[in-house]
Amino acid sequence: MSAFKTLFKQTFFYGLATVLPRMLSFLLVPLYTSPGVLPSVSEYGNVSLIFAWFVLFNVVLAYGMETAFFRFFNKENQKDAVVGTSTLSLIGSSVIFFGLAYSFRDNLAHFTNIRVDYIVLVIWILLLDALVVIPFAWLRAMERPKTYTVIKLANVFVNILLNLFFLLWLKQLSGQADLFEWMWKPNFEINYIFIANLVASAATLIIMIPYYTKVRYKFDAVLWKKMMRYALPVLIAGIAFSINETFDRILLDRMLDVEDPKHVIGMYSACYKLALFMTLFAAAYRLGIEPYFFKHANTSNPQKNYAKILEFFVIFGSVILLIVVVLADLIKPIIIRDEPYWEAMWIVPVLLIAYLFLGIYHNLSVWYKITDRTKFGAYISVIGALITLVLNLLLIPIISYKGSALATLAAYAVMALLSFYFGRKYYPVPYNLKKIGLYLMGSILFSLIYFYMFRENYWVGSTMILLFLGLIWTLEKNEIKLILKS
Repeated sequence: MSAFKTLFKQTFFYGLATVLPRMLSFLLVPLYTSPGVLPSVSEYGNVSLIFAWFVLFNVVLAYGMETAFFRFFNKENQKDAVVGTSTLSLIGSSVIFFGLAYSFRDNLAHFTNIRVDYIVLVIWILLLDALVVIPFAWLRAMERPKTYTVIKLANVFVNILLNLFFLLWLKQLSGQADLFEWMWKPNFEINYIFIANLVASAATLIIMIPYYTKVRYKFDAVLWKKMMRYALPVLIAGIAFSINETFDRILLDRMLDVEDPKHVIGMYSACYKLALFMTLFAAAYRLGIEPYFFKHANTSNPQKNYAKILEFFVIFGSVILLIVVVLADLIKPIIIRDEPYWEAMWIVPVLLIAYLFLGIYHNLSVWYKITDRTKFGAYISVIGALITLVLNLLLIPIISYKGSALATLAAYAVMALLSFYFGRKYYPVPYNLKKIGLYLMGSILFSLIYFYMFRENYWVGSTMILLFLGLIWTLEKNEIKLILKS
């Protein structure tokens, strides 16, 4: 049980470090959706559309090298060669990208339907973010979660502070000093959002400079080819994931037959953030378990521990699902400040369930990562992306943004089932399917019944939560006591 306790400790720190940066968009929703900060719901939709493209390019610039770094750092005897080769690879590719993207910025603006001045800011941010991929991976591989967390939190703090400064305080200060008057520009809100992001990314890279002074800059071409063969399927899977996560905004922008599609994207994106509770839990858990998977791959009977890890994930995830669904209408005015956004609340339970399945998929994916069959990850992710695209194309003209939410759920559920099916063949893990199925189906059933039949009836919701927690305690009390004592 001590191994699980260490896992939970690392998950806590990585949770903070990953949750808060990813929560940045969540934490800023109250600011962006407050009346008078952004001119309209459509402007928030515009910001969401830019970030949709941003996510896709972030994946391309990392091209699976982070995961390859973990695999080869734990596999190769010459760790310095892994660090140096991966670092030089990311530096070279990032500089090439920047040169090409900046040269063709007008073409990118036309293709993405985004203004050129926004594109330039995004190019700079992408460059800076790519340059810290390996330094952050190195911190994780060296099991330094506290340092990792502090740096990530610093990025979040700077970004939030600058957003507040530019969107709330600068206009007031502009009449009091020449410096602030020079900085203030009307109708410049979206630029300010990305300038804040740019400064935060630059600050993070500056903090990471000591890492670059320690690296032995020796490029091993043979090792690099091995890493790229391992990373390529991860890249394909990453692109597919980015399609699953954000491409619905791009499709909504191009397919909705309404006067202002960005208004729909704005309210859809705002309500989407309530599903971030599940997304962030799953991301934190994944960051905690990924090094654990690789580190214990060669120990005696690791499958038993892998099975228990998934069981714990489903328990925690199911509790989060039910609690967030019950409290969604209490949370929404705190997070989403303006009522025009609330029309899209229908999607919240659907997306929470979707991201619970995504978290299950990440847990199940251990089999193809530690057996070097990452091509299966690519296959499964591509299938998920195809489901996302096809269902969006079919459903958006009929039920608008609701179709996008249902497409996301269908894609992640199918991906989890496929990973389980192939995992049983290539790397059998003794999952307790009865328990996992009971927790999963119980939580989903309670959540759907409550939200669509008894919404805002908190007596019913509280009773459901207590019944579910009682079920968990009855079945898991011995395990919980052992973890607390270890």
